[in-house]
Amino acid sequence: MPDSDPRSEPLGEPPPGRKRAYFWLMGTCVALIVLAWNVVRFWSMPAAVAMSVVAAVIPPVAVIIANWGRGG
Repeated sequence: MPDSDPRSEPLGEPPPGRKRAYFWLMGTCVALIVLAWNVVRFWSMPAAVAMSVVAAVIPPVAVIIANWGRGG
């Protein structure tokens, strides 16, 4: 019977669900930056800056989610 302790999980690769969440978040980050500075800035510079601020917060959150519950 496998041990259900999350710390027994190998540290090399995150589980598929967390990996999928990481890639969705990072894809959203890239999309926000591209849209902000290639589309939105022509109509509203403050909105483009706000989108960039949100995009800047996403990568650390994505890393935390990808590594949540890992032993170290």
